[in-house]
Amino acid sequence: MTDIVITGLGATTPLGGDLPQTWAGLLAGRSGVVRLTEPWAEELPTQIAALAQVDPALSIERTRARRLDRSTQLALVSAVEAWADAGFSLPADGPTEDPAVDRDRLLVSLASGIGGLTSLLSNWDALRDRGHRRVSPFTIPMLMANAPAANVGLRLGARTGVHAPVSACASSNEAISIALDQLRWGRADVALVGGAEAVIHPLPIAAFDQMQALSRRNDEPERASRPWDLDRDGFVIGEGAACLVLETLEHAQSRGARVYGTLAGAGITADSHDLVQPDPSGRGQTLAMVKALHDADLAPQDIVHVNAHATSTPQGDVTEARSICQALGHDNRAVVSGTKSMTGHLLGAAGALETIATVLALYHRLAPPTINLDRPEPGLDIDIVSGQPRALPDGPLAALNNSFGFGGHNVAVALSDAHANR
Repeated sequence: MTDIVITGLGATTPLGGDLPQTWAGLLAGRSGVVRLTEPWAEELPTQIAALAQVDPALSIERTRARRLDRSTQLALVSAVEAWADAGFSLPADGPTEDPAVDRDRLLVSLASGIGGLTSLLSNWDALRDRGHRRVSPFTIPMLMANAPAANVGLRLGARTGVHAPVSACASSNEAISIALDQLRWGRADVALVGGAEAVIHPLPIAAFDQMQALSRRNDEPERASRPWDLDRDGFVIGEGAACLVLETLEHAQSRGARVYGTLAGAGITADSHDLVQPDPSGRGQTLAMVKALHDADLAPQDIVHVNAHATSTPQGDVTEARSICQALGHDNRAVVSGTKSMTGHLLGAAGALETIATVLALYHRLAPPTINLDRPEPGLDIDIVSGQPRALPDGPLAALNNSFGFGGHNVAVALSDAHANR
């Protein structure tokens, strides 16, 4: 089977405007959750969120930025960083003409769970308050769920295909899985993959709040996201984007690219249980991990680290802990991180960001911590990295990253440090 390696990484998140700042924030155990200062937040039970630390519009030409939803702006910032990190060139005024990549063999697979919702809502406000002539002619291209992927595809000049899967909070890991298959099947040599989300707005916050899904720890925002803690009361909505460059090993070696690690496999399942609640048995989640291991030709004992979905919801955290034990065995040696404790939940972008965190954990042999774990839920039977980063062992390393979404979507990706050069 063709090996698929990771050669570029980029992110703009609540912890920093680029990947180095984000990774440093994760290792430092720093929270990106803040109290919202907008007047509309005063009317809501939940008044906290994890805002992108740097406004993406600052990195995009002003006229262009006004024609893009914030989710697309974030996607472009992280995609350009990942592309440059992989060693490819990108002219300022158009798509790549780098001879190191054939645009007919270049794929984009980039997801958003909700898409340009804020553009839709702001233009509805304009229509209602000021009439149809004040509706932007760019409204449809801004609100489309595929807009982040399409704009990144245009920026890079990708002609193999542009994919934009939508599977709620599992979306960007599904995007990664799609690209993995396309590269293995020989349909592309290089893929830019990831996810972007930006829906910190009164309507989605109110809607999630009505579902009793969000934390209301308004007076301690930095302590609100607390996976596996007995005092957890829901997730914290976040925004940002994360992208990876994937290549066939042969293509990466032909151009002397630095390799962070190997995207070894993926597993996708569906619970078929409930639209918003996970199957308490964890069967679908477990099967996704088992499928990822099988696809990667890995055994449960090969896994030394899991970056968990770990949203900080009462049922979800317990179910996932059970699923990890069922997939890896109760005597597994994997250490488990819940990085949403720091970044909040980036919804459709969460999987890509946490896959990057998993890649870097293997590359640096250092698992980021879970913060705010003051009183662990009893009986979880998993080894949670709490408070401080944890060194990973010597020798070959492999890890899993989990993403689960409303609708019962489950995606697990398996990664290894094979082929990595430091």
